[in-house]
Amino acid sequence: MPPMPRMEAESNLKEVSGWSLFEDGVLKIKRSFKFKDFTEALIFVNKVSKIAEEEDHHPDISFGWGKAEVTLYTHAVGGLSENDFILAAKINQLP
Repeated sequence: MPPMPRMEAESNLKEVSGWSLFEDGVLKIKRSFKFKDFTEALIFVNKVSKIAEEEDHHPDISFGWGKAEVTLYTHAVGGLSENDFILAAKINQLP
């Protein structure tokens, strides 16, 4: 299965507020989140990991004091797939 074309990704991006497209050799989406401290960032990362396990689709996550960044793309297709936007929407629903 080929990766999602840029135009389709741009269209899907409208459905997941806060996420942006970027290209790092591969087209990806990412979003930054802010928290009041390290513990809240860690709680968020743990919630994302639970969803990722349920979906069997695992993002790249970096976090530190008061912040987390989630990057999504599908390794198997070498770019974006519909699963990335589904996971982004589910992450957006986290409290």
